Amino acid sequence: MSEVERSSTVRRTQKVGRVVSDKMNKTVVVAVDYLKPHPLYRKIIRKTSKFHAHDEENACKVGDIVRIEETRPLSRTKRWRVVEILQRGEE
Repeated sequence: MSEVERSSTVRRTQKVGRVVSDKMNKTVVVAVDYLKPHPLYRKIIRKTSKFHAHDEENACKVGDIVRIEETRPLSRTKRWRVVEILQRGEE
């Protein structure tokens, strides 16, 4: 089964976040924000998770808004890849 056939049949998790680091070769760090209520006080708290994502062309820069998709393990920390750049960051 080719990669194109497999991607059309399997629904993979996607997230949208902001690139916070592009210092590694072919890798970016993407920060994904989400809102979660405090377990006791129920106040809405902004939480951030960071994901290492594969960027084959080194096209992403700090500040870009990107969509990442879950994939097979590419290294010890990389389990995501950049699908598309939604918005370019300000330089």
